[in-house]
Amino acid sequence: MVATQGAPETTLDGVLALDEAQILVLVDNETDTLSSVDEGVPQIPEVIQHVTRMPVSRIYQGQAGKVVFDRLCCACHGLSVLVTGRRGNETRTLLFDVGPYPDVWLDNARRLDVELAAIECVFLSHWHFDHSGALPEVVAAISRAREVAGLDAPVVVDLHPDRPDQRGVLLPSGEMLLLPEEPRFDEIASGGGRIATHADAHTLGGGFFFGSGAIARVTDYETGLAGHHTFRGDAGMADPLIMDERYVAVWVKGRGVTVLSACSHAGIVNACLSVQEQFPNTPLDVVLGGYHLAGKAMEPRIEPTVRDLAQRILPRVVAPGHCTGWRAKARLADTFAPRHYGPSAVGTLYHLVAMTA
Repeated sequence: MVATQGAPETTLDGVLALDEAQILVLVDNETDTLSSVDEGVPQIPEVIQHVTRMPVSRIYQGQAGKVVFDRLCCACHGLSVLVTGRRGNETRTLLFDVGPYPDVWLDNARRLDVELAAIECVFLSHWHFDHSGALPEVVAAISRAREVAGLDAPVVVDLHPDRPDQRGVLLPSGEMLLLPEEPRFDEIASGGGRIATHADAHTLGGGFFFGSGAIARVTDYETGLAGHHTFRGDAGMADPLIMDERYVAVWVKGRGVTVLSACSHAGIVNACLSVQEQFPNTPLDVVLGGYHLAGKAMEPRIEPTVRDLAQRILPRVVAPGHCTGWRAKARLADTFAPRHYGPSAVGTLYHLVAMTA
């Protein structure tokens, strides 16, 4: 691809440069709507969004009062991110992962006033229940909303074709920590979505978004998830690399390319290096998602990850969440704050607007 600031507004592979992108976190492990946001970080806390749309309920000494704290989202172990891109007068909306529990996703979407009918595509990053578990119910809810709105086109559900039945992690104790079984293709399709399977890189939403294929493993320290196993039927196998993991990239004019990396089992640096290969000579904007640096087996990777992000990747903003872990977040904040650190939390909105030279 060719995607420099002086290049045409579409790459050779059909990815379009957008005028604006809004990235809304619907599910994440943490809630934090009170911390201040540093100047230059394009992040809007959840409570500020509620304030702008709630009616006045009390006037005190001439000041308007609004009730917002009964609308705050609930956090849980998982990730789901809504991405809306705008190019001229056209907008496209993609849902990246759905988290584990349909009630959490649906309640958070209601609290954030998400227009379900606007969602055209649901993209699953990888087959892990904390990202995929709510798929059947969420797809059904979106399909019903689109039908009520009179939209004929069904929501596209973009999945990796290599679906496992179940996954888990073998602990040093010898016990297997199992995730629940993955939703089946027929369960997902029964809600009215149109399943599209992709193992290779491709455009999404008419070129508004880019979905990756397998992520190349380049660094010597990002070696997958220790102890991870995949089950199909009664057969299990060690599967530390989780090669079905994919990311989504969004290119906003002048700002660069934002990457959504759900768990970074491939390594967040490897994911960013892949983006750089796909979009050469283009800076990385926001790097959002789980960096998977939590746990004793993963924490030795914190220092080389922070080093390479700071020296090789140079993102405008790091936005770690989900499975990153507090130790890694502390190191990332120490390195990238104040102007380049905006951590992911449920209800957070990242508003990216095109920049001119």
